[in-house]
Amino acid sequence: MPELDDRLARCFASVFPALPPDQIQAASVQSVPVWDSLAAVTLIAVLEEEFNTQIDLMEMPELTSYSAVRDYLQRQIK
Repeated sequence: MPELDDRLARCFASVFPALPPDQIQAASVQSVPVWDSLAAVTLIAVLEEEFNTQIDLMEMPELTSYSAVRDYLQRQIK
C-alpha cells in the first residue's frame, strides 16, 4: 500500500519534523526521544484528520511505532 505509506510518512513528518525521512518507517517510542504522551496525542489527531477515521484512545498504548500504526490503519481503512 504505497499510498498508505506516503500519507502515514507525511503524518509522522508533521508531528516529528526533526526525524530524517529515511528514519520515519523505523520510528518508535524507543527511537524518537520526543515521542512522549503529548506527541502521541498529536499524532493520533493528525492521523484521524488525514485518514478520516476515529482512533479509539484505548488503542493508543499499542500504537508505539510506525509499523504498529501502519498495521492498525490497514485494519481500519480496508
